[in-house]
Amino acid sequence: MTNEIKRTIVEIGRRLYSRRLIAAYDGNISCRADGGDGAVIWITPAGVNKGFLTEETLVGLDKDGRATEGGGTPSSESALHLRVYRENPAARAIVHAHPPAATALACMGRSLELPVLPEVLLTLGPVPLAPYAPPGSPGAAESAAPYARTHNGVLLANHGAVTWADEPWKAYYYMEKLEHFADIILRIESAGGRAREIPDI
Repeated sequence: MTNEIKRTIVEIGRRLYSRRLIAAYDGNISCRADGGDGAVIWITPAGVNKGFLTEETLVGLDKDGRATEGGGTPSSESALHLRVYRENPAARAIVHAHPPAATALACMGRSLELPVLPEVLLTLGPVPLAPYAPPGSPGAAESAAPYARTHNGVLLANHGAVTWADEPWKAYYYMEKLEHFADIILRIESAGGRAREIPDI
């Protein structure tokens, strides 16, 4: 199980980088290896391009954020991941990235909550905007915490986006969906239009 989780994290890192949802050392990915208080949370290391991860670079954390396995320094956003897991016990994986269109909206102070695309409503759901807090700070974890149980992801003001799910690929696909939705909204607006909400039927 642990080896499969590590392989999945490495592959998700490659996809995030190849799809330009992250750049340089940006982003982080984590996954809970098992349930309960004794869970090991595998997370990507700080200062490593996520497109070039190896299984050996991943860091295992206990529930208090102490590194117990692997080498390297855990992501500076570990507190954010740990807080989401504490708030939402059903969450098993988290992806944090800086997708360009979604991050542009976050820098404009906008959320992705308009009911515009049925595919988004039925899978990802509305994506609120969490107030700004410095990356890696305790405030960043506090900012996202109120949404952990009620949503599948948030935009982080002036920062990026976070998605979570009950398994790692779903958390990654939520990030893809979030960016695709944001890109569509920006394309509509760049053409001088305005997204129309789905009518009540």
